[in-house]
Amino acid sequence: MSKPKVSFYNLAWRWHFYAGLFVAPFMILLAITGIIYLFKPQLDPLLYRDLMVVEAGEHRQSADSLLATVQQVYPKGHIGQYLPPLNAERSAQFVVHEGGRELNVFIDPYSGRWLGQQDGKQNLQAIARALHGELMVGTVGDRLVELAAGWGIVLVVSGLYLWWPRGRSSAGVLWPRFSARGRLLWRDLHAVTGFWGSALLLLMLISGMTWTGMWGKQYADLWNRFPAAMWNDVPKSDKEARELNSAHRQTVPWAVENTPMPVSGAHAEHAGHHMMDQTPAAPQVTLQQVEDVATLRKVEPGYSITIPTSAEGVFTIAVFADDPRNDATLHVDQYTGKVLADVRWQDYSPVARATELGVMLHEGKMFGPVNQIIILLVCLMILLGSASGLVMWWKRRPEGRLGVPPLRHDLPRWKTAVGVMLVLGVAFPLVGVSMVVMWVVDSLVVRRRVMASA
Repeated sequence: MSKPKVSFYNLAWRWHFYAGLFVAPFMILLAITGIIYLFKPQLDPLLYRDLMVVEAGEHRQSADSLLATVQQVYPKGHIGQYLPPLNAERSAQFVVHEGGRELNVFIDPYSGRWLGQQDGKQNLQAIARALHGELMVGTVGDRLVELAAGWGIVLVVSGLYLWWPRGRSSAGVLWPRFSARGRLLWRDLHAVTGFWGSALLLLMLISGMTWTGMWGKQYADLWNRFPAAMWNDVPKSDKEARELNSAHRQTVPWAVENTPMPVSGAHAEHAGHHMMDQTPAAPQVTLQQVEDVATLRKVEPGYSITIPTSAEGVFTIAVFADDPRNDATLHVDQYTGKVLADVRWQDYSPVARATELGVMLHEGKMFGPVNQIIILLVCLMILLGSASGLVMWWKRRPEGRLGVPPLRHDLPRWKTAVGVMLVLGVAFPLVGVSMVVMWVVDSLVVRRRVMASA
């Protein structure tokens, strides 16, 4: 007598259970930190009004004058970045590294008065962003978030299969049965919110994956390429623009992360002289001149200017615009003021453009408040879906046991399930490896139960 096959529905339920149990805590954390970061434009001026909001004046002081003030207040600090005022009622900001700390320093652009400082890594938005991206534990956290996002995709795919009506009425499928009680109501809330939010949730998960350290980097290396001719006449270093980004601070757009950082040409031309006297030449271009370059080239307000840290380095003007069509990344020679590279939307590949649009939709910036409200609803759906899934599991869980759905042997369609899982496992390697591990563990547990009952 042949051994009966396991049904696709049963396997989908089992994988959905495993994925949900693993993913739910991460999804709750990502949704909460995502909501905090989503409203950064509104929260920052509200929480840090004394630092960020100023009374509009008639004449702004030059960037060099503001820089001198910061150097006077922090004589032992290294100034890494300058962010010109976003508008007439915003302060200027500098990023200062001092005593092992990264400080956001705020200056009144009209009076030149020092307004105060905040820890660049310990303020609300920096913490939310770092938790959202890597759980504040570096590479290990990044991989866990990537794994959770990949399994989140498995969760959506298997959840849609389990939700499929199969002849049922619309109640409990398209809307919850509010007259129901207990586990049935939680099941309806889980299934219905999962269905209505599935498309946007997939967009959120996939667009978020593009920033991950493993899958995201491979994706960028494969699809995010610029014509080699763009860099033919530019002296290049062995560093990439991605080094300007960190878990708590975004400087350059995703599309330019894997582009080479140029080298200041004057340094290359006078390398012999520098090696002889061992004294690097002082930068000849002032911060105000670099700001003038940004103004002349019509870079959208909200940009930052990263200051070179070595004799070979360049000034980098970058704006990660709410509308990616206004993205700009410029590298400026610190000795001559020559613009060595100017990368804009029109230089992006079709895949890079699609990715940047996805990222801005993910962050709720593309369409202003409307985009924010839509992403807020998605985050609330994630919270409700995660919470209702955990409640359902807890209610049906046998006392003292995990409550894994039992394997049924009917409807021989297991090959479809395996095919779907293989595709997802190949597309997202970390998920694929974890699938193999879980399959081995699951098989051992099932085998042990069979032996125990024999």
